[in-house]
Amino acid sequence: MNQDDRNPAQSPDATDSGGADSAVAGRADRHTPMMQQYLGFKAEHPDRLLFYRMGDFYELFYADAERAARLLDITLTARGQSAGAPIPMAGVPHHALEQHLVRLIGRGESAVIVDQIGDPAQSKGLVERKITRIVTPGTLTDANLLDAKRDAPLAALVVEGERAGIAWLNLASGHLTLTDVARTECAATLERIEPAELLLPSEQPVPSWRGHAPAVQTLPAWHFDGTNGARALTRQLGTIDLKGFGADNAPLAIGAAGALLAYANTTQQTSLEHVRSLQVESPGEFVAMDASTRRNLEITQTLAGEREPTLVSLLDTCASAGGSRLLRHWLTHPLRDQARAAARLEAIDALRADAGALRSLCAQLRRTVDVERVASRIALRSARPRDLAGLRDTLAALPALVAALAHHDAPLLRDCARDLDCDAQWHDMLARAIAPEPAAQVRDGGVIADGFDAELDELRDLDAGCARFLVDLEQRERERSGIANLRVEYNRVHGFYIEVTRANADRVPDDYRRRQTLKNAERYTTPELAAFESKALTAQERALACERRLFDAVLTRLAPAIPALQAVAGALAALDVLQALAERADALRFTRPTLTGEHRIAIEGGRHPVVERQVDAFIPNDLALDPARRLVVITGPNMGGKSTYMRQTALIAILAHIGSAVPAESATIGSLDRIFTRIGAADDLTGGRSTFMVEMTEAAYILNRATPQSLVLIDEIGRGTSTFDGLALAWAIAHRLAEHNRSLALFATHYFELTALPSEIDGCANVHFDAVETKSRQGPGIVFLHQVEDGPANRSYGLQVARLAGVPGDTLKQAQRYFARLDKFNARDEAQQDLFAGGGQPGETSPAQQRRDALEAHIAALDPDALAPREALAALYELKRLLQG
Repeated sequence: MNQDDRNPAQSPDATDSGGADSAVAGRADRHTPMMQQYLGFKAEHPDRLLFYRMGDFYELFYADAERAARLLDITLTARGQSAGAPIPMAGVPHHALEQHLVRLIGRGESAVIVDQIGDPAQSKGLVERKITRIVTPGTLTDANLLDAKRDAPLAALVVEGERAGIAWLNLASGHLTLTDVARTECAATLERIEPAELLLPSEQPVPSWRGHAPAVQTLPAWHFDGTNGARALTRQLGTIDLKGFGADNAPLAIGAAGALLAYANTTQQTSLEHVRSLQVESPGEFVAMDASTRRNLEITQTLAGEREPTLVSLLDTCASAGGSRLLRHWLTHPLRDQARAAARLEAIDALRADAGALRSLCAQLRRTVDVERVASRIALRSARPRDLAGLRDTLAALPALVAALAHHDAPLLRDCARDLDCDAQWHDMLARAIAPEPAAQVRDGGVIADGFDAELDELRDLDAGCARFLVDLEQRERERSGIANLRVEYNRVHGFYIEVTRANADRVPDDYRRRQTLKNAERYTTPELAAFESKALTAQERALACERRLFDAVLTRLAPAIPALQAVAGALAALDVLQALAERADALRFTRPTLTGEHRIAIEGGRHPVVERQVDAFIPNDLALDPARRLVVITGPNMGGKSTYMRQTALIAILAHIGSAVPAESATIGSLDRIFTRIGAADDLTGGRSTFMVEMTEAAYILNRATPQSLVLIDEIGRGTSTFDGLALAWAIAHRLAEHNRSLALFATHYFELTALPSEIDGCANVHFDAVETKSRQGPGIVFLHQVEDGPANRSYGLQVARLAGVPGDTLKQAQRYFARLDKFNARDEAQQDLFAGGGQPGETSPAQQRRDALEAHIAALDPDALAPREALAALYELKRLLQG
């Protein structure tokens, strides 16, 4: 419907104050009562778009209308005047509100929904309205607004000195987490959490962010007070203090949590009954990976920002949305506790032992709903009828799941079975209360099951039996009166009536009461018909009101079940992830890794799980890293497999640490504290940083944080500057990693000078990837072997790769001539001292040598066959000039 096609008479305010509120059109320079009501709501939320219900539309006014018109591509109109100027107005149909909110949330916007709560038909003045919802990116619970497979947490940050406190709440699940970190780790922690919305004290700067930044809301600093935060948390959790949660080590985060809870309570317009517990995250709980590492390894999205092909997209065959979210969490939070990882591996092995039972388990899980989010909506009293119907059916399926797990001895599977053993009273109550296939909304009726409430059944019977009653009454009255053409009818103006022709008016019974006189007929009512009318005309309305009341009562009765439902949700999600990892292990030929406390990584036949699915034949490779072989220098041609080899090492380590089988013939993985990567080249234009600056910043981050328990991957460091600068930096960085950090490191480079590092550093080794050249009618080609071998490479094959990329032939010929010249210089320089030996400056030459170099370069660049006579003569003069200096 076009904005201008609206019928003002449809507005419930058309009768308010003699119709003055039917639109914004008030008298110039004076606000109507309706606009005063609107402006009162707007004053409470000046920074949010306010959707104001008017009849069948939600309207926006003034700057909100102009902003919404741009963001939502809706029509901007004007109604009435204020200060002599038209008032901008835009609106959306009430049934299309959700789809527009999705677009707004995707742009990081927030919205306030103002609904009518008064009855327009009975309102003598202004219709009563109130704020019913505040929708922000971090406080979403509605299934229509959320990504089913991703969380959208709300986070709060407070910084004091060199420490930072972070609290984050997943309102759709009720999970609340706190952590205190060093100020330097603040950005990395937030990037790992990926909040949809971030709360900050008003005077605190917004932290730097790489990638998609969250929506930011600033609050007065007193909202982040630690004392108030502790009081809010104990009140929320129903405890005397926070000692039982281990929150003593997170004093700043407690203040952040106080601000977060107050904000969430305000937006939900109700208490957060499903936030029943608190988790305090310790710094060493997970294998740390910064945003650059997660991006380079393409765990959740590709380098181009796509959702596939990634590690998550490959492994996510989960049967439920809750399982998909948990799998994503596991992959971005690898465990350092090897006992927990081993428990997951044991559960996966148990599930893999019976392929038929595994398929059956997956099929059963597919019939479950997202219990985690349904439980949250029950707590927030925003659950819909089909949420409860799905919950009822899921609870009915739990006994079969528990029975399917009964024969497994794996402790993790036994824990899942215990949590799935939910009290049958909740299913029984829902089975009695909710219709088998309820309507989408309570207002549509047909939500409460027949037989649940006697009053509702009576109202439904009355509504359903209306037509039958009228037919029976008409027949009885014809027999009683002897009037054969007597009719019982209904219209909206006069309701139910008995119509008799004028000729038969003197034959009507004494209890008939005249209701209307027509030209050729009389219309009557009777005490029986009047009593029926009183019931019938309000039966449907009363039935809907009764259903609303009963549905609210069901939500209230379900409140005590929320902890049990959250336990069921956790068990279903964990079981789903375990079965998905078991299925993937079989389908992708993964094997169980050996977890060890030793500081080493040993992989035989390792594969990159994602790349393997994109190519026809993948070449597996081995790897050995330990304190005696902690730095491996990798050389070889571009496209030879160096980057894939490094990335697959990290992915195998991550999979082992989440407790999954890995893509290898065998793998022994030691405990890691961090994984670092410096791969690829990209500038940061908005931050004012060049490609080389970004590269050096990432290198500094690694060198300042890597420990002997870290895994470091560095690819092509030093490319963004001059050759000598880059080579010197790469050499020094490799030395520090091996001698100071002593991390397990893979160091890929095209600087062949670095292959001398094993002779200088204990614990350093060379490996390489090779290629072979081929000849055909189309010219020379190259075949990459993708097989790692010990020792350094002897060639880079850069010109051959350039040919594959389509570089013009004459350019390649010219490059070949320069290459020959440089190769000759290199052979001559081999007799000179080592670049890093310490005497003189690299590249230092005499003026005479500089003239000879210039002359040789000029001659090498000449192509006699391509020179015209005049160009040849000019070239001779130039050569003479160079020779004479």
